[in-house]
This record gives sequence, structure tokens and C-alpha cells, in this order.
Amino acid sequence: MSSLQIGLLMFGGMLVLMAVRVPIAIAMFVPGAVGYVALSGWLPLLSHLKGAVYGRVSVYDLSVIPLFMLMGGLAVQGGLAKALFDFANAVLGRFRGGMAMAGVLACAAFGSISGSTVATTATIAQVAYPQMRRIGYSGRMATAALATGGTMGVLLPPSVTLMVYAILTEQNITKMFLAAYVPALLAAAGYLIAIAVMVRLQPQHAPAAQAASAAEVLQAGLRVWPILAIFGVVFGGIYGGVFTATEGAAIGVVLTLVITLARGEINRAKAAEAIRTTAQTSGMIFLIFIGADMINAALALSQLPAQLAQVVSHLQLSPLLVMAGVMLFYVLLGCVMDEMSMILLTVPTLFPVIMGMDFFGLNPADKALWFGILILTVCEIGMIFPPVGLNVYVMNGLARDVPMAETYRGVVPFLITDAVRLALLILFPALALTLVHRLT
Repeated sequence: MSSLQIGLLMFGGMLVLMAVRVPIAIAMFVPGAVGYVALSGWLPLLSHLKGAVYGRVSVYDLSVIPLFMLMGGLAVQGGLAKALFDFANAVLGRFRGGMAMAGVLACAAFGSISGSTVATTATIAQVAYPQMRRIGYSGRMATAALATGGTMGVLLPPSVTLMVYAILTEQNITKMFLAAYVPALLAAAGYLIAIAVMVRLQPQHAPAAQAASAAEVLQAGLRVWPILAIFGVVFGGIYGGVFTATEGAAIGVVLTLVITLARGEINRAKAAEAIRTTAQTSGMIFLIFIGADMINAALALSQLPAQLAQVVSHLQLSPLLVMAGVMLFYVLLGCVMDEMSMILLTVPTLFPVIMGMDFFGLNPADKALWFGILILTVCEIGMIFPPVGLNVYVMNGLARDVPMAETYRGVVPFLITDAVRLALLILFPALALTLVHRLT
């Protein structure tokens, strides 16, 4: 059996294991280890593992991930999500579908604190979903809006997936953060437009508007100052060059803890829960790192990535056509994998292919940032794309009175806006790069 055939069998075996719900880290590690043995033998495998695992988990840059996750965990336990939703609802409640719009914007704001799509969706949904159903929103509208809004945690800093991409491709994390803001704003705008169109065409999905008084808006606004303070200090310091992303994450943890303690919204039990959740999720992420490293090392031995790059270069396809194919590949892969696994598995293979092509005359640094934003955008789409859509499953677990098929019908308008946004980002890289050029 040739090395190329072994590489294809490894990749196929991994997809089969994922399809039958074997944990992602194991589904990547086992085929990688078997393939490595088939290509090189047991002793080379043991020699590789001896240094590879320590080398991966001891990387200093990776400490930014659990730190930002702990900041988000403390924000969850400290009740900051409800303040965000109440303020957004007070401002937007005057419009039909305003509470659904508020849920989307609250997800965006909370995603910029927690950096996790699942945490954002679950937290905001627990606050917003009961209220939306109580005043007359349909199950389709309520679950689809919240599941979709939660996907912005993939793109908005401090997205864990965004940081992992930056680390894998050796890009500046601060520049990756800057590149993500305009695409994230486009996503939020598209989602609000989708809700406005849906409630206009099918008004039965949302109740009549309920405007809040100026006093209610002011009162709700006063309760969101902690989020603004945390965001301003952490990201202002990072973008201003006062401290690194890792230092900013540590400062964010301290600030979030101090503010939630001062407000009396967190105690020892809640803080312990935030730490436990962070440890569990960080352990899962690092295990996925190890599994991805294993299969990527075996695929490199099989020469599959090199063969792929060679085939693509010989086909002499248009770079934009290749990019469209890569984006479609990510959408399909999202049916069986989560965004973290997709990034860890595919970036080492596809990144060199993309970097070897000319896109609008972009320099290598800009091309790497732009490609990262495109991947994260497709990962967002994968979070709600049938037949899997992790965020849809999260919402289904919280809203058991709504059939999953209803939620999938509800996300179709949002997917249409996502497709438009992805096309714009592919055709106009400046949408992702303008802030990077102006502020660095």
C-alpha cells in the first residue's frame, strides 16, 4: 500500500469515527497513530510522542486560551449576561422583532467577553428565551435568532478559535483581533436585517413592539458599565500596545472577578464553578490539539498535503475558484466536526496551499489574516448549518418544546445573509484588513 493510500485511509477513518460520535481528540489521534506506525513503525511513533505532547502543551502562547475562558466563565457566573440582554432589549424593544434583535446583539456583546460560542448561546438563551416565549415569539424565531447570534463568539475577540488560528499560522493575535471586527459587525447587521425582514413577511412569529421608557433605557444602561470597563481596559491595552494578549487576558480575569465580587453577584461556589468549567474545556481543547498534531504528523509522513498542493498548482485553477472550493469543503466538514477540530486539522494542510497563490496582490501577512477571517466565517456558518449545527443542538437542549426542524427552518434567512457576507469578504479583502492597516 502506498503512503498516499495510507494517508487517505487515515483521513477517511477519522471521519468515520467522528460520524459515530467518537470524541474528536480520539477520532484524530487513533487513525494518526495507526497511520504513523504503518508508515514508520512503533519506535518512531514512541519517539515522536515523547517530545510532541510536551512540546504542544508547554507553548506559552497557548496560556491565553484558558485565561480568556476563565474571564468568560466568571462573567457567566457573575450575571453580566442578563444586564447585556436587558439593555439591548430596552433599546430595541420599540421595533417589531426587537427582543430577537436584542438577543443577537447581547450574544455579540457577551461573545466579546466569553470568547466561546457554546457558552454565549447557552448563557444568553437561558436569559432571553423564556422572556421571548412569554410575550409571544414563535419557537422558530426565538431559537433560530439565539442560536445564530451565539455563532458570533467564533469571530469576535477573544474567540478561542481565532487565537488558535493565529498561533498555528504564527500570526500576531492583536492583528487577528482587529481583522475580525468589521466582519463581525457585518454579521450582526445581516442578522438584524434578516429578523426585520422575517417579522415583516411573517408577523405571526413576533409580537407587536413594546417600547421602553427613557428612564428604563437609562437604568438598563447603567447596569452594563462593567462590561464596557472590562472591554475597554483589556482590549484598549492590547491594541494600544500597553500589554500583550496574554497579559490582557490575565488582567481581564482579575477585573471580572473584582467587579462581580463588588456587585455581590459571585461567591465562592460560583467562582469554583467557573474554574471547573474552564479546566474541563481547556483540557478538551488541549487534547484536541494533541490529537490533531498526531494525525497531521502522520499525514505529513504520507505526503498527502504536499500531493494536494501539487495537484492544485498543476490544475491551474483561478485562485478565487480554489478559495470557493476550500470554503465549500469547510461547510461540508462542519457537518461532522466542531470549529476547533476543523482549524487544527485542516490549517496545517490548506494554509501553505493558499499562501502559494496570488489573491488580489495581497502580501503574505495580509493574506494570512484574510484567510483566517474567511475560515472563521465559515466556522460560524457550520455552527447552525444542517444537519449538525452545534448551536442548534445547544438551543434544542434548552428549548425542548421546539422541534429541531423548526429551528433549522428559522436559521435559513440567517444562512442567506451569511452567504452574502462570505462572498463580500472573499471579493473585498479590505473589509477585514482596513482596521489592521489603520491601527497597527
